[in-house]
Amino acid sequence: MALQALQSSGVAFRKILSHFPEELSLAFAYGSGVYRQVGPSSDQKVSLAPGQAPRRESASSHENAMLDFVFTVDDPVAWHSKNLKKNWNHYSFLKVLGPKIITTVQNNYGAGVYYNPLIMCDGRLIKYGVISTSILIEDLLNWNNLYVAGRLQKPVKIIAMNENVALRSALDKNLKSAVTTAFLMLPESFSEEDLFIEIAGLSYSDKSPEGQFTQLMTLPKTLQQQINHVIDPPGKNRDVEETLLQVAHDPDCGEVVRRGLSAIVRPSSMKQSTKGIFTAGMKKTVVYSSLKLHKMWKGWLRKTS
Repeated sequence: MALQALQSSGVAFRKILSHFPEELSLAFAYGSGVYRQVGPSSDQKVSLAPGQAPRRESASSHENAMLDFVFTVDDPVAWHSKNLKKNWNHYSFLKVLGPKIITTVQNNYGAGVYYNPLIMCDGRLIKYGVISTSILIEDLLNWNNLYVAGRLQKPVKIIAMNENVALRSALDKNLKSAVTTAFLMLPESFSEEDLFIEIAGLSYSDKSPEGQFTQLMTLPKTLQQQINHVIDPPGKNRDVEETLLQVAHDPDCGEVVRRGLSAIVRPSSMKQSTKGIFTAGMKKTVVYSSLKLHKMWKGWLRKTS
């Protein structure tokens, strides 16, 4: 299904951005508050009240969904220092420890992102994460945790971006790596509706071991290491290139790549969620978790109705 950006979103996003310090190398919005699916029932959503049958909800409810943002900054200490002065109430108890401690928590725990959720800004409920430019570039290139890099492989609305050549190059590399990885995980025969097949088909005509080895060698470093770990037990210290050559000849090459990806994504997501208790505060964490569960429940209802 195609995705359609909500009308007038650009102006609204820029107004929200004006409430924050300007020193951003990249700012983007994502999620259901930005895009809605276009399909036979795209203008309706299912909701369920206690004791009532499912009912249809207007597409205007998308306009009330929480907006998700990520802000990339070159100097997190300086940025948080300014943001604390402008938006002191956005932070949890960690604000009393100052911008240096906030930056330490941001950079050294979880996936390198500091989130402030459930913030009312310009009449909208928002959540925003802050990540260091250098950490984002590393994730885009090497897939250290695939947290923000993974988000940037999906539809996002770029609101602001400076002329950082290294960042722009890393963003391109991340998308190319995503296409390569997706191609490795696809079966020999596949649907023409698959978006990735159109892209991968520009350069590759069959899934030979030689072709798969070439693709495996272009994958981000961390994913290559995780694939090596999947194939060989710890302590064997087998050469990564030798392992990738073996995987290229394996009929289950795609599944091995998938397991390598899971080994990256699962720990970083769990650590980032745990960090959220401290960065958001216990009360906001409980409320935000409840909203996420409610959203999952509504999604399940849509599928079963």
